[in-house]
Amino acid sequence: MKMTGPNAQISSVATKLKIRSREERRGAGKALREHCPRQSHGKIALGQGARDIVELIESSNEGRLENLIPIRHGRMLQSPFAYFRGTALIQAHDLGATPTSGIVVHACGDCHLVNFGGFATPERNIVFDINDFDETLPAPFEWDLKRLAASFVLAARWRGFRATEAKEIAVQAASSYRKSMKQRAEHGVLAAWYSRITLDDVRRLAPEADSKDRVEKLVTAARKQTHEWVLYKLTTSARGLPRIVDRPPLLYHVDKQVLSEQVLADFFKQYRATLAEERRMLFDRFELVDVALKVVGVGSVGTACFVALLLAAPDDPLFLQVKQARPSVLERYTKHPPVTQNGQRVVVGQRLMQSASDIFLGWSRGPQGRDFYVRQLRDMKMAPDIESQTPRVMRAYATLCGLTLARAHDKAGDAAMIAGYLGSSGKFDKAIGDYAVAYADQVERDYSTFVKAVSSGRLKSDVSANGLATALR
Repeated sequence: MKMTGPNAQISSVATKLKIRSREERRGAGKALREHCPRQSHGKIALGQGARDIVELIESSNEGRLENLIPIRHGRMLQSPFAYFRGTALIQAHDLGATPTSGIVVHACGDCHLVNFGGFATPERNIVFDINDFDETLPAPFEWDLKRLAASFVLAARWRGFRATEAKEIAVQAASSYRKSMKQRAEHGVLAAWYSRITLDDVRRLAPEADSKDRVEKLVTAARKQTHEWVLYKLTTSARGLPRIVDRPPLLYHVDKQVLSEQVLADFFKQYRATLAEERRMLFDRFELVDVALKVVGVGSVGTACFVALLLAAPDDPLFLQVKQARPSVLERYTKHPPVTQNGQRVVVGQRLMQSASDIFLGWSRGPQGRDFYVRQLRDMKMAPDIESQTPRVMRAYATLCGLTLARAHDKAGDAAMIAGYLGSSGKFDKAIGDYAVAYADQVERDYSTFVKAVSSGRLKSDVSANGLATALR
């Protein structure tokens, strides 16, 4: 039937502007199953060409601070799960050879379960969200899900859960993502930018009284992690002003010839220019007092990361984390053009994917050409307590992470198209579960290779002989 009148004019304009309805975008997503069936995601691939995981680890160490690399390897030795946290590059190498849906979002790039947690919004409410974007870059949406699901299987094995429980938890993460994306596809683009995962959502998903109590304890602890709390924990008084206390090798001052006053002044001048004007005015009320190098995380160990203490008054501190931003591990596998400023890449990705971002989020470049991004340190951070989670609690946490990732991909992608591809059945969920189990098996084999490389001396570690013997068992 031929349309006439105003409707015909609207249709003509929409076609000219390439505006597509939700139904059309869903249909486009569904059509992509023909070249990449949902079941195809159940199989793993091990990259293209030679796959030497020790060489990949060595390549990921290039440019890191040499004295910190043994600490990085020591942390990775603790378990296959810890090893997995430090090897985003290896999974990116493998994901580059897998079938892809063709639906690209702004991906997290290192979407394992520990990179989720709570933090304070500018309004001082605590939200749950992704909190690490060092590897963020446009990529197929399922890459984030595959890393997340595999991390749950490895965490479940580390906790000693049954194989069936581990797989069910991974499937739950994918199922939660799919169902949430289906609901999100019914709403407009702005709705994604306004939505948040709140503490009430976290409380609602807590499956039992004990876990609800644990959530409240984590919230109480998070609310105490203010700048004043960090001032008490990390500093001591010197000549009437607080100074960061050295705790080598994890926290220490570097040579002032490397970090001279002029170097720091130039760095923070560049950083200041990346802030919105009203936040520059806020930043100007503080004065830089002290800077020290601080070792953080697992994957980030060896990168140049610093803590900067600024004061508006002797008892009015601002702590900023200055973290090196290296090229994303996804860059070589997505054929993405080289990024000119990786600190800016991280900040843009974080702003795109998070529901609320740090008011001091910005970037700069150091005198040796290293890129950095800047954010507040420990601003009411709430980390998941994986070591105490029961299978039921971890399953609930997988649900929460799935919901959160769907929200992030909805904000930085096309929910209708993804929902059309995923469909209403559990075919995709099961495939992700199959992938997670198979890839966790591969990670455990790779971990054994890694342990042997440390044992032979090819890779250096700060772990003692007894610790290495434990890892070898």
